Amino acid sequence: QVQLVESGGGLVQAGDSLRLSCAASGGAFSSYTVGWFRQAPGKEREFVASIKWSAGITDYGDFVQGRFTISRDNAKNTVYLQMNSLKPEDTAVYHCAAPKSRYHYTIVRSEYGYWGQGTQVTVSS
Repeated sequence: QVQLVESGGGLVQAGDSLRLSCAASGGAFSSYTVGWFRQAPGKEREFVASIKWSAGITDYGDFVQGRFTISRDNAKNTVYLQMNSLKPEDTAVYHCAAPKSRYHYTIVRSEYGYWGQGTQVTVSS
């Protein structure tokens, strides 16, 4: 079983940058895809980015438009989400997650079975 803990959120101004971290424990982290999802008040949780266990494949939500970069350091059991040029509409709770199965690459939210508690990102205009 994988436990995930996010950190790095905060209050920033439009145009600023943040780097979120997702620290994993309890499982073979290097064999799991990791995804980032976000949920704004009154909205459904949406896909932000994902990275394959071997870091060879990444995907991003359409709204990202080159502003975010996902990466991972398997030696540190950590995945990062670098967010640049932040906009007020990026305000949300950001969660990292891992699929229910090892060696499974997906961007489908329902296929993720392990979730962190989330970290709040607030972007002021």
